[in-house]
Amino acid sequence: GQVEVSNRGLKRILERTVGENQASWSDKLDDATWAFRTAIKTPIGCTPYKLVYEKACHLPIKLEHKAYWALKHCNFDFKTVEKTKKIHDSKIKNIVFNVGDRVLLFNSRLKIFSGKLKTRWTRPFTVAQVFPYGTVELSQTEGPNFTVNGHRLKYYFRGDIPPMVVLDLQNFPMNH
Repeated sequence: GQVEVSNRGLKRILERTVGENQASWSDKLDDATWAFRTAIKTPIGCTPYKLVYEKACHLPIKLEHKAYWALKHCNFDFKTVEKTKKIHDSKIKNIVFNVGDRVLLFNSRLKIFSGKLKTRWTRPFTVAQVFPYGTVELSQTEGPNFTVNGHRLKYYFRGDIPPMVVLDLQNFPMNH
């Protein structure tokens, strides 16, 4: 009973797509079964696909539409990232270091809460060698030399902060 009803519906779809020429039915059989399985059937109130797989079926047009928007979104993200990178790169200053320069090294290890206000720049090192593409070899008084990316360095200026001068306000001239 039910198989004949299903086959009749499938036969009707094939007749409408290829006509009476039954020789080309095999070419359109996959499309016809897809259409039959994804069409809502009134007696069961859903598609046979949903009845079997317990999930909605995405039609090829919907899939193509989703793929188009996913690709468009991906391209948009790529353009946004590219623009952000260009802005970021424009703010990076290319500092040229020479052998013998004294530099501070940025300590990128993030420690939550402990020493939040503590400086992230570690002691002065001496530039031992400068390599192409921004790599710098640093020497330290105790321990071996090591290489770092030049973007993690900044010049160290030896001069300490001058001692704070305390003014005697009682003898300070008020004419100034």
